[in-house]
Amino acid sequence: MKAAALCSAAGALLLTTVAAAPAPGTPGSPGTPGTAELRGTAVAVARARAAGIDFGPCAAADLPDPPAGVRCGTVTVPLDYARPDGPRIRLTVSRAPATQKDPRNSKRKVPRQGALVYNPGGPGASGMYFPLIGALPQWKRIAAAYDLIGYAPRGVGRSAPLSCADPEHFVTAPTASPVHPSQAYKRERITRAKAYARGCVQRSGTAIRFYNSLNNARDLDVLRAALGESRLTFMGASYGTYFGALYAAMFPSHVRRMVLDSAVNPDPERIWYRSNLDQSAAFEERWADFRDWIARHDDVYRLGATSAAVQRSYDTARERLAGKAAGGRVGPGQLQNTFLAAGYYDDYWPSRAQALSAYLHGDPGPLVRLAAPSQETAAEAENGSAVYTAVECNDAPWPEDFAVWDRDNTRLARVAPFETWDNAWMNLPCAYWPVSRQQPLDVRTGPGELAPVLILAAERDAAAPYQGALEMSRRLAGSVLVTERDAGTHGVAGGPNRCVNGYWEAYLLEGRVPARHASCAPRPEPVAVASGGPAGKGTRRDAFRREGDRR
Repeated sequence: MKAAALCSAAGALLLTTVAAAPAPGTPGSPGTPGTAELRGTAVAVARARAAGIDFGPCAAADLPDPPAGVRCGTVTVPLDYARPDGPRIRLTVSRAPATQKDPRNSKRKVPRQGALVYNPGGPGASGMYFPLIGALPQWKRIAAAYDLIGYAPRGVGRSAPLSCADPEHFVTAPTASPVHPSQAYKRERITRAKAYARGCVQRSGTAIRFYNSLNNARDLDVLRAALGESRLTFMGASYGTYFGALYAAMFPSHVRRMVLDSAVNPDPERIWYRSNLDQSAAFEERWADFRDWIARHDDVYRLGATSAAVQRSYDTARERLAGKAAGGRVGPGQLQNTFLAAGYYDDYWPSRAQALSAYLHGDPGPLVRLAAPSQETAAEAENGSAVYTAVECNDAPWPEDFAVWDRDNTRLARVAPFETWDNAWMNLPCAYWPVSRQQPLDVRTGPGELAPVLILAAERDAAAPYQGALEMSRRLAGSVLVTERDAGTHGVAGGPNRCVNGYWEAYLLEGRVPARHASCAPRPEPVAVASGGPAGKGTRRDAFRREGDRR
């Protein structure tokens, strides 16, 4: 299915008006921009500036075995910015000081430019590992000039963690993943969604309503002050681009430099129900890209010489797994989740293709190693899911009638079956969310209000469809978009594309942006090897670019 057809199919969905939410500034609209929250943020910022952050050894739960020089600390923020003297929570923070060593000239000392704060996305992902990225060659010039600052946003890790279910029972396998679910299966998922939504409040309390994107943006300003920075240098990926844009709209004069990598669509009409429909359509296109690549390498993988033949091979595997789980743990749900990861990162293509080929030719081992869930990471997965759900459900109105979900996803699944229903099930608790929601902030800045922002995007990104980057650039006056053409890896900065990295380094190190939107040729395609490639599991990426869940 061509991208244009998918986009038009998604755009043609007859979406009904979602449930009404309280108007901005009215009671029952927690976190909506208002005078009380502005005053509370100012109070929290002043306190954080005075207190600073006492960096010391990192706790194993925050950052196990960090290299020398990496330290951790905490910053205190209000749970509710309208009540800065009320309950407060602590966010964990990690830091690697600027090396001030020029990787191109060991005799030259690089001037320190301050702190670079990073968020990897999610919602629900921790950035605590970020300071370690300075060891990678592509990041050494950035690490020379900046203190690399990672942190766990509210709800994540040990930052006042959220939970919606018992972690011991959160990871279940094998599971189903029907492309065209029956009415009985839909009823089962509705029951599960309602129970999960109730569990979020039962396990985390009514304070869960303060875990939202607006408060994530306010927390960012408190962190800026605690770091002693008069203006913020920030890099956000995926979901991190959304609350980065909120920050830019709420605190434009506080922005020094901002990189938004793989930008999501900030249009209030797309937060978050419609955004997920857009995402499901885009994943279908990326899945087609992956099938085409496998077909071109049929001599290696023996899965079919055409995209349609590869699809039949995948369907055969799914049907076999529905009858008998591989290793007793890998069913259709685990297969789909593992191949979804390849929709995020094309360097996962070889390992997935090799595992599918091995399974269909009698060896389930590689697929089991990739796809079987691990109980060791169950607590982290459950926490990430809880934060994802709370933030997305709190951020905006959602349809409260399943008939709307059923109609929209049934129509979309006709042309985009790969991810549509699994994406719907992940978000369905928002239909039954038991606390009040917000109205999304209309992100906009006028000419001269904001320092130039650098937006990076891959043209075929599925997790953050390219239309979002275009919309982001329209809404942030003076921003500049750099596009990696005909590429789909989610997160492009600091990767193998030297053209993209040139714009990124020029901006962060010298403050230079292109005079107009720019583009770069795509990175090389993955090399087809029978032994696979990077074997990241599920949708959890490696430590430097993990963002969890869907965005």
